[in-house]
Amino acid sequence: MITLFGWEFKRREREEPVSFSAREIDDGAAVVAASGAFGTVIDLDGTVRSEGDLVTRYRLMSEQAEVDSAIDEIIGEMIASEFCVKIITDDLKQPDIVKKALEDAFSEVIELLNFRHYGYNLARQWYIDGRMYFHVIIDENNLKDGIQELRYIDPRKIRKVREVIKRQVRGGTVAAADATLTQTKNEYFIYSEKGFNAGSRYMQGAGPVSSGTNGIKIAKDAIVHVTSGLTDSLGTTVLSYLHKAIKPLNQLRSLEDAAIIYRLSRASERRIWYIDVGNLPKLKAEQYVKDIMTKHKNKLNYDATTGEITNDRKFITMLEDYWLPQRDGKGTKVDVLPPGTSFNQFDDVLFFQKKLFCAMHVPVSRLDPDNLYNADVATGITRDEVKFGKFIDRMRVRFSQLFIKVLEKHVVLKQILTIEDFQKVSPYLQFDFVKDNFFLEAKEQQILMARAQAVMAMMPFVGRYVSNDWMSRELLKQTDAEIEQQDELIAEEATNPQYQMAMGTGEDGQQDPMDDPNNPAVISDPNAFFTPPDVKPPKANGASNGAANGSSKPAAKKNPDKKQGMRFKNVASILSKGT
Repeated sequence: MITLFGWEFKRREREEPVSFSAREIDDGAAVVAASGAFGTVIDLDGTVRSEGDLVTRYRLMSEQAEVDSAIDEIIGEMIASEFCVKIITDDLKQPDIVKKALEDAFSEVIELLNFRHYGYNLARQWYIDGRMYFHVIIDENNLKDGIQELRYIDPRKIRKVREVIKRQVRGGTVAAADATLTQTKNEYFIYSEKGFNAGSRYMQGAGPVSSGTNGIKIAKDAIVHVTSGLTDSLGTTVLSYLHKAIKPLNQLRSLEDAAIIYRLSRASERRIWYIDVGNLPKLKAEQYVKDIMTKHKNKLNYDATTGEITNDRKFITMLEDYWLPQRDGKGTKVDVLPPGTSFNQFDDVLFFQKKLFCAMHVPVSRLDPDNLYNADVATGITRDEVKFGKFIDRMRVRFSQLFIKVLEKHVVLKQILTIEDFQKVSPYLQFDFVKDNFFLEAKEQQILMARAQAVMAMMPFVGRYVSNDWMSRELLKQTDAEIEQQDELIAEEATNPQYQMAMGTGEDGQQDPMDDPNNPAVISDPNAFFTPPDVKPPKANGASNGAANGSSKPAAKKNPDKKQGMRFKNVASILSKGT
């Protein structure tokens, strides 16, 4: 019996389903064959060591100025403030007491992660590394207290291993047409304090079989493991969001270095000395040129203090003069090499800089200090900003797996839910992050106003050519659930006196004269708009609640239960008065 370090939940015994197609899991676990009587050798030199090298490369990339600025823009948009996330259980079909217990447990999870103070750092580390590991520490003598501590683990020191059982079965009429049935038997983690070095081998149940790095096996439930969801083409190596920026960053650095070298080498004028060597042989011609160079480059200095004479030789470099021999009796002459003239052309550098930002999904306009956003101009919102907002939302959804996995262990330990029940509940849990993307918000408001104007334009055709349901679905783009929810709210508000009168009308249903900007009294007295709530303006032409304009006919009573056309008629009246 192999003993794992840590703890694990007791799950209901059930047979793992067998399939000819292996389950696609993006956790990057090393898949090995299940152990037999003599154990199984696990080779960790391949993907594990390469993943460690990738994490190191990602961290070195984050130290570059352009990459650091882009990461700060992404994480700053993702984690807006210290109180940035809360759990939403509206879609959860459970009693209110269960919802309240989940909300309280989530508050404790936020405290365990210290998310209010280190939320930005956690999200940044997860974004750079592409993976995150936490050791879940509990009090085994008092499990109902839940998780006691979450301790961060360097991803270069730990790796998940999945043992599978594969067997060949005959499939089809052709004898060679075999299929492989795959079944997961066990999952655990291997931790190495010194990291995974070359030459390390681990044998299950027998410990290390070579002088490589020592490690321990940890139970699956004792570790919280969250990845970026990105893998390589083979699906075996987890990648970071920075992986696509490796090549653009290297190209940008190479081009910047080349530009600097060109500036240094062509910054100043240099002389070209053509030395006439006549008919001297090659060796003597070269020696003659060297003598001329030494003659002009040697500098004798006299030190008056010590009386010594020093020879300060000036060696020829790429930044100094050129000495070239020539024949055919042209004589010795000196020419001048002019400096470079293309110092201000950085189009190539800017191209690769934009390419780097595009690889990181960051709008280039955000990193340009001269490009300021004007909130009053909704048409100035670029498509890149909308795509950037959607990219941030996808990252939030993926990062929320950290909350779900920690919350699962916490509520199961506190016996709020069983592990099987939580797996049924978790798909309905949502997390609301505080958003401060004014670009995306302004775009949404622009779309909403365009839809409202379309509704106003179609109002004369409601009831004759189109229906209210068509308006809700085609113009307002409401779903069935949203239509049902809005109908219930409208029916509820119809019985509320606050919503029974449209804006700008009095108790008798007539327009309040003090809300009419064209009223002479309002024009002469602008303060008439600010009438105290307890002072009511007089009725127009002596109108009362029972009669209007001297008519003895009583005012028609309102029917709050009448809903035909009420939704869009109220919207039309509110929009017309508001404009």
